[in-house]
Amino acid sequence: MSILEAGGVEVVGEAVDGTQAVELARRLRPDIVLLDVRMPGVDGVAAAGPLSVLSKVLMLSYDTDADVIGQAVRNGASGYLVHGTFEADELVAAVHDTVAGRSSPLSPSASRAVVEALRREPAPLQAAARDDPGLSPREAQVMDLIAQGRSNGEIAGALVVSEYTVKNHVNRIFAKLQVRTRGAAIARWLGTAR
Repeated sequence: MSILEAGGVEVVGEAVDGTQAVELARRLRPDIVLLDVRMPGVDGVAAAGPLSVLSKVLMLSYDTDADVIGQAVRNGASGYLVHGTFEADELVAAVHDTVAGRSSPLSPSASRAVVEALRREPAPLQAAARDDPGLSPREAQVMDLIAQGRSNGEIAGALVVSEYTVKNHVNRIFAKLQVRTRGAAIARWLGTAR
């Protein structure tokens, strides 16, 4: 029995490369796909795009390159966990939370890499994205904290509000930015969404 199965996650398929992952996802329609960055043929970063249309995508990799992580998020990955930075129970929780839409998990090194990659984009794009996305001042505060890689609990603590209030802000932000994941919201907020 795998770690995931022990945590109540049904594993419906396994793929050896990105092409097979997309084929299996089309056929099996899983709630979430766990992908490594480095795979033969079509790698996980490239596969994240078509897979994110079919289900949520959670990257699991040793790769901490900011460009790789940023591209995976821009391609639709809901989260990015770096091996060695999480325990088995944290992985199971991340899978459940991602499927339920409660979070977009990022390992601390992945969070820093996402912000670094996104901030390296040309300034005119950043300014254009922030001109008027329609966020209230409080939503803009929440979005700034999301872009720093903060969890809903950390945001609630920083703003002295409940996690429920933060969750409501996050849902409104996602609707206004027309995104489904924290990674996509960060990309749109920092002006790097394609």
